[in-house]
Amino acid sequence: MPLYLQVADILRGRINRHEWPAGTLIPTLEALANEFKVARVTARQAVQLLAREGLLAPRRGHGTVVTMADDFPNIVVMKTSLESLAAMYETTSAKILTFDESHAMPSVASDVGKLGRSYVYMRRLHFTKGKPYAVISLYLLQEVFQRAPDEFRSRAVIPQLLKMKRAVRIERAHQTMSIDTADPESARLLEVSVGTPVAHVTRVFLDRYDRILYYAEVLYRGDWVKWEIELQI
Repeated sequence: MPLYLQVADILRGRINRHEWPAGTLIPTLEALANEFKVARVTARQAVQLLAREGLLAPRRGHGTVVTMADDFPNIVVMKTSLESLAAMYETTSAKILTFDESHAMPSVASDVGKLGRSYVYMRRLHFTKGKPYAVISLYLLQEVFQRAPDEFRSRAVIPQLLKMKRAVRIERAHQTMSIDTADPESARLLEVSVGTPVAHVTRVFLDRYDRILYYAEVLYRGDWVKWEIELQI
């Protein structure tokens, strides 16, 4: 990842966390170059990128100031129980990007679980306060989808699955997270720069026969997500 993108990500994080509120005069290019041990031109590229994003603006005779509004969306808190995950999705909105009922099949390793006969594929962009924070590509077992097709089309999938727990029993749920970078398409959807760090989550729900009921690949904006994990004692 180019150095100027790395510097821009750090500066963007300071703005998003309100360490630099709107109206703050940021350090000079020389100071930024010294702080990050980069060339002055690299610091300038980072600042110019954030200026194009509308986060910074030059002020003649003063320097560069933060211009982001104070009503920036809250951090999305990701927790590790199904109930809290469902509750989080119920408080956000989504837009369907792709919907395919034509016998889609997830590509998964054999140790993930056993594949069912066919799946419904959905790709959604999730929003909080009108701003995108996650792109979800998911596969839902066709026979599960057929139990409530209208609800699964129009509502978040995980809350709906939990409402059907008498008919659809999730025996095990597992997710893994890694740090990735945004490719051109995901950067466009999440409104970030190409190469910006994102959280890549793989999520799978299994029934008692180890059959995959739900499989998802999720990309979260790295600067909007806080992951909370309860440590076992």
